[in-house]
Amino acid sequence: MQGISFGSIIWGVIVMSATVGATQAEVQGPRSFGKTADGVDSELYVLKNSRGAIATVTNYGATLVDLQVPDKNGKLADVVLGFDSVTGYESDANQYFGCTTGRVANRIAGGKFTLDGKTYQLAVNNGPNHLHGGIKRSLSKVLWKAAAAPSDAGPAVRFTYSSPDGEEGYPGQLDVTVTYTLTDKNELRIEYAATTDKPTPVNLTNHSYFNLSGAGSDTVLDHDLTIDSETYTPTDETQIPTGKFASVAGTPLDLRKPTRLGDGIEPLIKTEAFGFDHNYVLKHTPGKVSQIAKLRDPKSGRVMIVFTDQPGVQLYTGNHLKGAKGKGGQTYKQRSAVCLETQVFPDSVNHPNFPSSILKPGDTYRHVCRYAFSAE
Repeated sequence: MQGISFGSIIWGVIVMSATVGATQAEVQGPRSFGKTADGVDSELYVLKNSRGAIATVTNYGATLVDLQVPDKNGKLADVVLGFDSVTGYESDANQYFGCTTGRVANRIAGGKFTLDGKTYQLAVNNGPNHLHGGIKRSLSKVLWKAAAAPSDAGPAVRFTYSSPDGEEGYPGQLDVTVTYTLTDKNELRIEYAATTDKPTPVNLTNHSYFNLSGAGSDTVLDHDLTIDSETYTPTDETQIPTGKFASVAGTPLDLRKPTRLGDGIEPLIKTEAFGFDHNYVLKHTPGKVSQIAKLRDPKSGRVMIVFTDQPGVQLYTGNHLKGAKGKGGQTYKQRSAVCLETQVFPDSVNHPNFPSSILKPGDTYRHVCRYAFSAE
């Protein structure tokens, strides 16, 4: 088994369990995941379904730490990048591994937007732009409250966080809930909800890096990927959308049929994206949960199918991974993992022709993402 087998540890507390057949589906924890730099204990929870698959999550950043699913021979391996303790997640080596990203995932041009006649200036932390919610108090860098959640679908953990008005420069108090459920169909379901007391932009996603051969494998470019999309949002030299839409036809971005990620990537490496780092406009009806992508590793036979109700998905092939030491001393090499981040389009707050990212008082932001695993 590659990476750390969190499932082999004896956990101190069983929060919720249910016997399904001969195997017990349960939530185990909380267990200490180490102290933060501020001296506060972080927590770890394990979700184990009746088929033996395991998902491990921490309340630091409402983050997916470990995800063990079987290959074509039934052998489990951890398929997401991460660290052994909260110290790694607080370090400069953490490139948003597995976290809940926001308040606004992806980029905002110049870190600026205007809402109801007022201009807001956010932190600039990605060249000239704002990225993934900010620097110190983005949702990926705070401790959430956590508890086992009742669910008929499988073991679940619910994270909650109240982001105060003005945190990272965003208007309004934002009350956020993220629920991870590991179903007995080997599906990791992530459900988001948020409310606010002032109009504010919201665009949440999960930033897991996947390698279906196992976290720490040398490359992800040998995986096949299909994305149900005919168009994407072109960007400028700082990766901010121009506001236009372009066809994927005749370009390396055409993934409408199963395509090896390494095929055709060379022209993209010479661009500002430095590989695949593009927002795809999904064909399905936004608000309706539909299959939008399929990732397959020919070696292990593992397959991951992505479902969402969001209008877009950001494909990122780990172009800026820099050899960080992760779980069990694994080295995370450049392009050794891929992200499929379901979300509203980048910089939507500054493009009236894009799907709106503005949440208003009285409304509830909702987002469903499901990663379904099988082997063939």
